[in-house]
Amino acid sequence: MFPERLRALRRGQHITLEQLAEALNQQLSTDDDEHKNTASQIGNWERGVRTPSFVEVRKLAEYFDVTMDYLAGKTERDAYDLSRLFLSGKQLSFNREVLSGQDRYEIYQLIDGYLHGKENRFTNTTPNQQEELDLHLDDH
Repeated sequence: MFPERLRALRRGQHITLEQLAEALNQQLSTDDDEHKNTASQIGNWERGVRTPSFVEVRKLAEYFDVTMDYLAGKTERDAYDLSRLFLSGKQLSFNREVLSGQDRYEIYQLIDGYLHGKENRFTNTTPNQQEELDLHLDDH
């Protein structure tokens, strides 16, 4: 699962093996040429020929902004309860914008209201029928 996820992340961002190696090397800027990432090394990871160390997987997860569990394929089996996530102390963001406590509360309320009101929306109409929205535009 790891090779496929790594390849998909890299290709999804249109990054070459060389560009990824350079970016990873900049993350942990050391003058130690022996521990620098190379394009062929990353290619071996993507083909499943070699397995990266824990440190390398962590660098990849940070670079792509995913969890190490995601890279390992674990999160595909997990389910998330958004209410618990919103109420947790974890930092949440949307489109790379960090949500404030007030944002989290309001979004939680919107989702909760949507889900609780969902059953009432379709009591008088069939699910495939669109409701009409009268904005009273002629009144102005």
